[in-house]
Amino acid sequence: MSEIINCPRCNAIFMRNKFREVCDTCYKEEENMYESVYQFLKKRENRAATMDRVIEVTGVDEELLYKWVKKGRIQTRQFPNMGYPCDKCGKIIVTGRICGDCSSEIVSELKQFENEQEWKSKVKESGQRTYYTMRDKN
Repeated sequence: MSEIINCPRCNAIFMRNKFREVCDTCYKEEENMYESVYQFLKKRENRAATMDRVIEVTGVDEELLYKWVKKGRIQTRQFPNMGYPCDKCGKIIVTGRICGDCSSEIVSELKQFENEQEWKSKVKESGQRTYYTMRDKN
């Protein structure tokens, strides 16, 4: 479903759809930039170029480069030094939304939460009560 919004790059009004996130003018600019990046990477000596090198030579915006890698327009198996940042910590990754370290951290936090919930339910089922007393401070 289309909606009328302002272009995030140039602030022009356009009809957004599921294929384009920017206006026609910005889309054409992005396509020209993509073509220059692809022509640079297509050369054998540039296939192992880093993200910083590609940005330096082509002048393309870092976020655009991340977007193209994330959407699969620039294949990481053909260009091994390409990637995009993890949604949680910002580390450069080539697949998924979060890196392995963040994924492991989330899994361990979930296990800890499940263990705490299990312990609370066992205490509740057993009917044990905890009583607190106050001591005189002398």
